[in-house]
Amino acid sequence: MIEVEILGYVISIDPTIVLGPGMFICLVLVLLSGYPVAFCLGGIAFIFSLIGITVGEIDPNFLTALPQRILGIMANFTLLAIPAFIFMGAMLEASGIAERLLESMSQLLGRIRGGLALAVVLVGSLLAATTGVVAATVTTMGLISLPAMQRAGYNNSLATGVIAASGTLGQIIPPSIVLVVLGDQLGISVGDLFLGSLIPGILMASAFAIYVIVISALKPELAPEQKQVNLDPLQIYKLIRAIIPPLGLILLVLGSIFFGVATPTEAGTIGAIGAIGLAGINGGFSRKTLSKVCDETLRTTSMVMAILLGSTAFSLVFRGIGGDELIANILLNLPGGKIGFIIFSMLIIFFLGFFIDFFEIAFIAVPLLLPAARQLLGPDALLWLGVIIGANLQTSFLTPPFGFALFYLRGVASASITTKEIYRGALPFVALQICVLLLIIMIPGLVNWLPNLSW
Repeated sequence: MIEVEILGYVISIDPTIVLGPGMFICLVLVLLSGYPVAFCLGGIAFIFSLIGITVGEIDPNFLTALPQRILGIMANFTLLAIPAFIFMGAMLEASGIAERLLESMSQLLGRIRGGLALAVVLVGSLLAATTGVVAATVTTMGLISLPAMQRAGYNNSLATGVIAASGTLGQIIPPSIVLVVLGDQLGISVGDLFLGSLIPGILMASAFAIYVIVISALKPELAPEQKQVNLDPLQIYKLIRAIIPPLGLILLVLGSIFFGVATPTEAGTIGAIGAIGLAGINGGFSRKTLSKVCDETLRTTSMVMAILLGSTAFSLVFRGIGGDELIANILLNLPGGKIGFIIFSMLIIFFLGFFIDFFEIAFIAVPLLLPAARQLLGPDALLWLGVIIGANLQTSFLTPPFGFALFYLRGVASASITTKEIYRGALPFVALQICVLLLIIMIPGLVNWLPNLSW
């Protein structure tokens, strides 16, 4: 206890009650300042460790656990999947394979009303599966498909809404670095998480595709009918050559994980090597391309690992001052029990998704929720919790006015498209995502069925 004299009165204060919330509030304020997240986490941890030692709340010997935690992170084989999947997606984009895939799908589906938007949904799902990063997918789709949809006479709101929504699918469609990080933080199998998110991911993409078909039929002015193009055998061969190889690579990566042939890390390596092979076959591989892809992979991976190290220091100090027990007690005593916990945690994660990226949420918020989740939901429900967190963040990243996907698209969209049109186009897809999210919450079997099968 700390004794403080105020106006002649001596007041005893429990450091745990003050330091825990104070540390978390300071972190939120510093994060909102725009300072690099990794340094925010490490700096706050250092300052509050000194305060905790000064007031006698933290034993200095307790902090000697930090080096062992860092060594444990460096020895985590699962995390090697992150640079592998990033490299795979970056190579498919930099070599032009992703662009040719979209053009080919547009030619095949452009013969029907709304076909170009439908092609964006399908290709966006494939790109999301390869990159797993919202910024990369939305930016790529915006640069490639938005001008084509404008030339075809598509309504700006429909065009931008389809692109932004398809780009967020990388949160839940495997293989995704988002799921790799969630699996590591929740302490569950990444392979099971991939399997569990497969049906929800397909449901989400199918909902988008059905909406595009229906809205194009009900409001033809939003998606003008395209000119009929007769494809000769040579053109069909070129289309198949552009579509089958990347699709086969994704199926190879997922299949090797699902059937137990390879771990997610090994499958990521297979995907990276396969992406190099496809780039070479299609003439998109060069020393310059390889240098660009390696640089992007290094930057993203370094950012993720720096945040992870900072969050490790933060969580250790936060535990030392009793903050984790305080959070757990609050969560365990929420009205409504399990339902109250799910509602509260989903609202918190949804709100955080407006301001900070997924990696910060996974490394900061998820560990704070985990103890209460294990006690209230049980260890067997963590897989289901991981999938609904991914789906929730996908919705958050698309929701106006703060959704990250909308900002990324605004950055590459032409001046003829207003921000209001981008927001209006996103709203129907936000409603679809909420419906699918509620469906996953109400029917856990959608997540658990595939992982429980004997492969």
